[in-house]
Amino acid sequence: MTAHRIPVGLSTASVYPQTTESAFEFAQELGYDGIELMVWAESVSQDVDAVRSLIDRYQVPVQAVHAPCLLISQRVWGADPIEKLDRTVDAAREVGATTVVVHPPFRWQRKYAEGFAAQVARLEDRTGIVVAVENMFPMRADRFFGRKDRSIERLRRRGGPGIGVSAFAPGYDPTDQGHRHYTLDLSHAATAGADALALAAKMGSRLAHLHLADGRGASVDEHLIPGHGGQPCAEVCRNLASSGFTGQVVLEVNTQDARTRSERAAMLAEALAFARTHLAKPSTALRTPR
Repeated sequence: MTAHRIPVGLSTASVYPQTTESAFEFAQELGYDGIELMVWAESVSQDVDAVRSLIDRYQVPVQAVHAPCLLISQRVWGADPIEKLDRTVDAAREVGATTVVVHPPFRWQRKYAEGFAAQVARLEDRTGIVVAVENMFPMRADRFFGRKDRSIERLRRRGGPGIGVSAFAPGYDPTDQGHRHYTLDLSHAATAGADALALAAKMGSRLAHLHLADGRGASVDEHLIPGHGGQPCAEVCRNLASSGFTGQVVLEVNTQDARTRSERAAMLAEALAFARTHLAKPSTALRTPR
């Protein structure tokens, strides 16, 4: 019997500041299985017809669509977050994606937050699209004091993020709400000072989508190439392979330091090789989370 092959996609955010089309080019060139479309300020990312043209041109499918819920995309597709989530799910259907990734509501989005869980469930029932709510992280006080490496050391010494404020309602851990599906982001777990293995275990069979990236515990979200930080990226991948995971793994990494296209390609190729290597090596026994 042939083992199930977990698809590995590339987030369009991974090529920033290059374009959505650049992500399709890299995905085709390097052999990614698909794309996670980040909907944000770039006009192509908001245009379903333009995205379908890219799918046809590069013969790379869109696996998932990330709702425009970043602070920098608060005005994309209007100001109403309820309508924006509806529109994202509709866009996912139109481009053939099976998954929508969404962040928990911000605290100041009170109406959205009050009806968020019910809206997510209703959209899944209506469309069959998986709406996978993503773990986030607090705004840490040490972000404002000293260099990034000092914040990493402080988190290591105290064993957690220390003083912080969550901008999300009811919090940055979506498992407290009992949604049907989750996205696990390993870089966010690092910034939150969370145990990624424990969080994955808490999500259990509801874990539908993995943002594979690394982090060192800095007070800002790093999205390092997996293997370049302190997260158990390899172990998470092997555990997914052991569990019969039927969701998607997407590389959502920061390549802004790349000075040339070839440097960016090398970073994205390394990330893909890491994912494929460890997703092909099931754990013989799942380690108890730290």
